[in-house]
Amino acid sequence: MAVKGVYENNEDLFSLCRAVRELIDTQNYDKCKALIFDAMRRCPHSPEPHNLIGILLEKIGEHAAAMKHFRAAWALDPTYLPAQQNLECYGTFYSKGRCAYDERDCISNESAGNYSNYQVEYDSRGIGHFIRRE
Repeated sequence: MAVKGVYENNEDLFSLCRAVRELIDTQNYDKCKALIFDAMRRCPHSPEPHNLIGILLEKIGEHAAAMKHFRAAWALDPTYLPAQQNLECYGTFYSKGRCAYDERDCISNESAGNYSNYQVEYDSRGIGHFIRRE
């Protein structure tokens, strides 16, 4: 569960998401919060840390603060699907979905066929774009 000190690329951010998922599953919330805050400090314009802190805040019962962070993640990158899914998941009385730690949690089995020819690629500013695969 080693996460690099500087989040230089998408793989580092996926590693962060994976580490946070493990820490939340084991209810190691203090270590999880410290890891996310470090990522926020290192990547202030990245939606991933805001999305992850939103999930953590939901798990500990701080719904209003969680929703603010999901909205912040979505504002930083409107194409970031996990933030949109989490807003839909936690923003309704009767959620029919599960939270999304990263993009891999967003495509359900039913919709995978619709998006299987596309891939998310990030530009130099960290903005995701859907690219059609050949």
